[in-house]
Amino acid sequence: MLVLAFDTATAAVTVALSEGTAGGVRLRAESNAVDRRRHAEVLAPAIATVLDEAGVTRADLSAIAVGVGPGPYTGLRVGLTTARALGAVLGIPVHGVCTLDVLAWQSGRTGPFVAATDARRKEVYWASYASSRARSTGPAVGKPAEAAEPGLPAIGEGALLYADTLAGQEPALPSAAALADLVLTRLSGGEGPDLLEPVPLYLRKPDAREPGPRKRVTQP
Repeated sequence: MLVLAFDTATAAVTVALSEGTAGGVRLRAESNAVDRRRHAEVLAPAIATVLDEAGVTRADLSAIAVGVGPGPYTGLRVGLTTARALGAVLGIPVHGVCTLDVLAWQSGRTGPFVAATDARRKEVYWASYASSRARSTGPAVGKPAEAAEPGLPAIGEGALLYADTLAGQEPALPSAAALADLVLTRLSGGEGPDLLEPVPLYLRKPDAREPGPRKRVTQP
């Protein structure tokens, strides 16, 4: 089984192609870039490069895996729109994964910890974990102090950004290689976080609001 995985919910535009085999998961090719403002421009060429390096075509793919956030609207939209379009054109399933779960899986930690990504506005998206394969609480969005748990290490860009509160540690950004590994592990019956529908995981209400009725102007 060949899975093309990508995540655009953070500053990273990360793409990977992995193959599930009898011996486990084999990474065939990957591309990682950090660009907060050009997700749309970076993602498509990165997918083409990964497929080319692996020597496969889109028709060879068995499934798509995509990070569903939480994250900023623009970045999420790029990844999820691309994933759903590829799945529809190729007639293959699209599996969503919480981006914090990807970061946790990537860490390989066996004990409790917190994962946090940058939510801007001096806030973080965060969740707590019993191990890299089991989320305990969250995801949520809030001030770094809300994510901090005494005695627990914290990973991710959000934790590193507010290291005075969260004492952040690596990894900083999610990896599509970890995303592909997680999905292939779950599809083969292994333990891990739930696979989700490929829809955005928003934790904030939109900034834009529908305008209310016009106020009546009284004549003097």
